[in-house]
Amino acid sequence: MRYEGNIYRPPQEADAYILQCTIGCSYNKCTYCSMYKDVRYRARDIGELIEDIQMAKRAYVTNIQKIEKVFLSDGDAISLPTSMLLEILAELYSAFPNLSHVSTYAGPQSTLSKTEEELTQLRQAGLTMTYLGVESGSDEVLSMIRKGVSAEEMLVAGRNIVASGIKLVAMVMIGIGGRGEISQTHIKETATLINQIKPYLLGTLTTVAIEGTVLYRQVAKGEFNLLDPYEVLKEMKMLLEHIELPALYIDGTHASNLLPIKGLLKDDKLKMLASINKYLDNKDESLIGKAYCGRF
Repeated sequence: MRYEGNIYRPPQEADAYILQCTIGCSYNKCTYCSMYKDVRYRARDIGELIEDIQMAKRAYVTNIQKIEKVFLSDGDAISLPTSMLLEILAELYSAFPNLSHVSTYAGPQSTLSKTEEELTQLRQAGLTMTYLGVESGSDEVLSMIRKGVSAEEMLVAGRNIVASGIKLVAMVMIGIGGRGEISQTHIKETATLINQIKPYLLGTLTTVAIEGTVLYRQVAKGEFNLLDPYEVLKEMKMLLEHIELPALYIDGTHASNLLPIKGLLKDDKLKMLASINKYLDNKDESLIGKAYCGRF
């Protein structure tokens, strides 16, 4: 296997074979993101990718039955031409007889560039899951963080993935709107968008300012105010209260999160809210007003 630059993948894909289909992210303008800043986006040659798959097959020859999951990196492999993705999927399923899960990050712009029919073709060929960085349902916030799409466009991208039969993991960012009235707007409109998209799973991350990003510079200049720990928890609580999808699975165990929570909404909502309320009801006054920078 050959890799170029730093390789990123969702926590859920920790046990997957990673096939680097593109170098970097096709968009790569979001203010909060520190990934792929040291590389220029390009698609790898299909011949190279087939060679990599065959290299992986040889490397795992004694454990070939164990390859059940593959993650297509880098930041936005869905940006590849559909015909190329279909060829990659066919090669993967031919090489690994027990393969049952192939996933990738899906940028909203790249997703919108594909028809629902193309996405359905990809699902039928074995693309089983995509991770869509929704971040917020607020047009104001999406513009502020330079996401490159409106809430309506994000809705179309998400709905098209769901309609194709590909499982959608939607990711949203707690605190990405900053402090003040926009905090409530961000959460309420994000919940509304998630209710409309109806993803398979909702992943939550907490906004932190990573050195080298536009957001980091905005925080340093006083142009953006990060939430304190209790404001983070209030946003998470409000998000849970406004989501109306009983069958939705919530995964708030990302390392950025202050309080890891996880569960099926219809079964675990009250338990997750109780965990949050425990900290909100017993505040450590020394943490109030301090920007969130780690777990309790």
